[in-house]
Formats: sequence, structure tokens, C-alpha cells
Amino acid sequence: MISGMGLATGAGSGPRKTSGMAELGKRYVGTDEKNRLDDAQLRTKIAKHDLNSRAFTLTLQRMAEDAKTGGPSATASMGKYYGSEQNKLRYEIMLQAMGTSGLGWEGEPFAPEELAITREWLRSKANSIEGGTSEINLNVISKRVLDLPD
Repeated sequence: MISGMGLATGAGSGPRKTSGMAELGKRYVGTDEKNRLDDAQLRTKIAKHDLNSRAFTLTLQRMAEDAKTGGPSATASMGKYYGSEQNKLRYEIMLQAMGTSGLGWEGEPFAPEELAITREWLRSKANSIEGGTSEINLNVISKRVLDLPD
């Protein structure tokens, strides 16, 4: 589930990739005199999300290595929870950048990309259910990491 969330922003020593949200924002919001996204708050949200996604990708790599040597742990639940939250946030940021263009369902005046993003945003809401609800994952994390009683 996590690998299909489109969160990865590049890993390893190859060229780093971004989420594409800044480019999307530039198309809808415009650019400033330095060719940056013209909305500083949105620019900050995108930068934080891209950094968090990069950290998450590295954490997933570490979790995969740990899984080879250890038994059950809370790391899978941590990954599911954080991954679903990051994916939902990604689409929220995209909709913020797109304004009302991100609210179409079908037909004119919406472009196919806008319609696809709207549908993916709605689809992302299921992420916190399909991998085990967020509440269940948080319970697993609290019990295993904090050693809380059942």
C-alpha cells in the first residue's frame, strides 16, 4: 500500500525528484520575480511536504532493512499511518494550489488533469482506512513503542 502512494521524492544516490507540486502551483498561482511560486505560504507547505516525503522514503528503506533481521514491530503501523497522512496532505496541498480548478468532477471547463487530481484527492481519503484504520495503527504504535497495556 505505501509504495503505491506516490510519496517517494527520490532515493539513493541518483538524481533527486520532487513531487511536482511546485510546478503545479506555478501554473495555477503564478511566479514571483525570482521565478518561485508566488504564494509564500503554499511554497513553504510544498517544501515541507517534499522534505517529509524524502525522509519517509529513507525511513521506509531503513524499515525494510530492519524487517530482514527482526520480528514484529510497530514500524509497519508507523509507515502505514504516516504514509496515508502524507498522501492525504499531498492532495490537499494540490487542491489549495489549484483553487476552484481542483473541484471539478466532470466536463468543461475542467482539464483532464484537474479532474484526475480531484478524484485522487477523494480517493486518498480511503488511505487511512484500507491499511488498517489510523486509530488501529496508532493503537499498535502506542502499545508496542510505548509498551502500553492492551
